Amino acid sequence: MIFKAMSDTTRRSLLRQLCQYGPSPVTGLAEHYEMSLNAISKHIKVLEKADLVNRKTIGRTHLIEVNLERLKLAEQCFGELKSIWTLRLDKLDEVLGGKEDG
Repeated sequence: MIFKAMSDTTRRSLLRQLCQYGPSPVTGLAEHYEMSLNAISKHIKVLEKADLVNRKTIGRTHLIEVNLERLKLAEQCFGELKSIWTLRLDKLDEVLGGKEDG
């Protein structure tokens, strides 16, 4: 669910914005995008389902904040994938480099 939620550029941008500036009302987040409030709300719901953000309702205001623990888990998963691909690419470079020398 985390990877699906983070696969969209708008959702990644929302996460970056929330990390940089802290909790924000949905309407405040929507101001930064050329899309409807309804479209931003749908993106936020995907992030909520992945538990990447939390919603706090204060009166009529819905504040959205990043779930840092869940984001750290996603970062760890991406780090592990990066390590695996780095090893594979290093091995490929070694194999291709070996052919040029031979």
